[in-house]
Amino acid sequence: MRHVRLGTDPTEVGADIRAAISAWGAGSSVLGGFAVFGARPPGAPRALDAVVVLPRGIVVVLGVDLAEPALKVEAPLQTPWTVDGWPLVRTEGAVNPGLEGLESAAALARSLQSRSLEPLPVAAVVVVGPYAGQVTQPTTDLHRGVRVVSPNTTSILAAARELATYERSCPVEPAQQLLQVLAGNSPFSLDELVEEGFPVSPETDLATADTMLIPKLTEPSTARSTSRRTGLIAAASVLVVLCGALIAWWVVGGSTAAPHQPAAAVQRVDGVEFAQQVTDQEKTCAPHAFGDVQRWFEQRPCRNLTRAVFDTEVSGRPAAVSVTIVELPDEQAAGELRALADEPGTGGVTDLVAEGRGWPGGPESFDNAAQVVQQSGNEVRIVQTIWRHRDSSPEDVGLRALAERGLRLTPRP
Repeated sequence: MRHVRLGTDPTEVGADIRAAISAWGAGSSVLGGFAVFGARPPGAPRALDAVVVLPRGIVVVLGVDLAEPALKVEAPLQTPWTVDGWPLVRTEGAVNPGLEGLESAAALARSLQSRSLEPLPVAAVVVVGPYAGQVTQPTTDLHRGVRVVSPNTTSILAAARELATYERSCPVEPAQQLLQVLAGNSPFSLDELVEEGFPVSPETDLATADTMLIPKLTEPSTARSTSRRTGLIAAASVLVVLCGALIAWWVVGGSTAAPHQPAAAVQRVDGVEFAQQVTDQEKTCAPHAFGDVQRWFEQRPCRNLTRAVFDTEVSGRPAAVSVTIVELPDEQAAGELRALADEPGTGGVTDLVAEGRGWPGGPESFDNAAQVVQQSGNEVRIVQTIWRHRDSSPEDVGLRALAERGLRLTPRP
């Protein structure tokens, strides 16, 4: 594990975080990779105590300073945390540090995706200090890519092992580009990064490998001339059949053939492919909202509204993802909208399917969808996910995990 320190620790527990990660040692016998301390990726809500780039994933590490050591920390993502039975009160930022970790991870993922870098998953580890005897997280929250741990080597290392599990390793050259994004330059050579577990060349991905090239069968020399004559005769026969079919198509049906439909734009997040089906962009938001959110927009107009709907599959189950991006005049307005949209029963922004922009085989509605809301500066993203051919639930773990991936999708015109 190689280290880069950009500045002072943003939290008091940051020193313990550095010590814990430094204890992993050099080389790939444990995890390999490199850690950048004190970085603040574009769009992140705060400076990060560490960003750990491993061959199979990226982990942002945030420190949380408690007033004193705690025996038990209850750390759900949807409600404020409790420390030894007392609520952890926050005067600024997200409702709890876990959501702040997810926002930081999503901001870094979008920054890397905008630069077309290796699509490694970005997860978050929140380190609670100076000490937490027991940390409790709901099972559903564990699937959202965030862990809350004590500031020691064993806990942080175990969390990194659970989260950095991408299907293939990041090659050494993209790893060096990641380092340049985080640190502004690359203090490590390619050989040093190879020693940390980043392969020299990409691993073969059978899902995208070119299967059109079929190995040529070498024939014995005695039969080569006969085979060539046979092949020429067969080729001539096929050519005659094709010419006849082409003439028939031209005369009978060529003029009435359906126009070619362009392929859907496909994006890939954490190995999952998302095909964009419909998209739309508006300058006003109130006409495309409902409930309390619509009334809020009538008082505070937005600058831009971008919506898109994608289809995808999760473990063979068809799903649909609605992505809404609202650009507001300032961060304060964005914070108000995020809080309002994240509150159940307050309405929301109408998805394109509800406005009649569906497609054959697509979902009929986004009723009972799982929803994730995220703020980054003056921008708010609202992602909804449903199963296309089965009942959906807002609490479905699979749909919520899919919504987290949807935060990293970028609608294309």
